[in-house]
Amino acid sequence: MYVCLCKGITESDVREAGRGGIVMPCQLRAKFGLKESGCCGRCSKNIQEFVELATSEHRLPAPSPVRR
Repeated sequence: MYVCLCKGITESDVREAGRGGIVMPCQLRAKFGLKESGCCGRCSKNIQEFVELATSEHRLPAPSPVRR
């Protein structure tokens, strides 16, 4: 799914950046050129969504409950 139509950035693009260690808001803005000419700026205002996508690969799944 696209997360930025202006730049054509997809969720996969952001996750790939996260796997490469780009997870901080300033890093993501620089990597994808958010708020540069040709971009409406909405993505930069909602940068937390990019951070969540970028770090989603690094989260451990919640432990499953033990049943007895």
